[in-house]
Amino acid sequence: MSGAAREEQADAENVRAMLADSGYSEKAIRYFLHKPYMGSLPDADQVSAMTGSCGDTMSICLKLEDGVIQDVRYEVLGCPGAIASAMAVVDLIKGKRIPDARSLNDGDVFRALESIPAQKHHCIQLAVKTLQKALDEYTQPVSP
Repeated sequence: MSGAAREEQADAENVRAMLADSGYSEKAIRYFLHKPYMGSLPDADQVSAMTGSCGDTMSICLKLEDGVIQDVRYEVLGCPGAIASAMAVVDLIKGKRIPDARSLNDGDVFRALESIPAQKHHCIQLAVKTLQKALDEYTQPVSP
């Protein structure tokens, strides 16, 4: 392993330890560190964005086919709680029909994350609200 790779691994372990000490579960930490669904979808059927009360901003891209969510990506400008929450939402809705995805709630995401600090629960709300906004805009497009 090169010196740079060792340094990067040590940095990730330091971040992991800080987040664990702050109350993040290992699952939430993995979502934050790996960001498996971060980015955009150039051929998205719906793109929506929201800014939370804390200033964190999320954009969600949905790719749907026959009412089923085929692919999802979030772009997040925010804290580890916001990033982990958005990544967990994707795992919970990908492959689901719109009504099933619409029924997702904050508790579902919290259970998927297993634990995040109490002061970061608003991040879960932002991820869910951003999804709901996108589904609403997709199913009820604004008239010109």
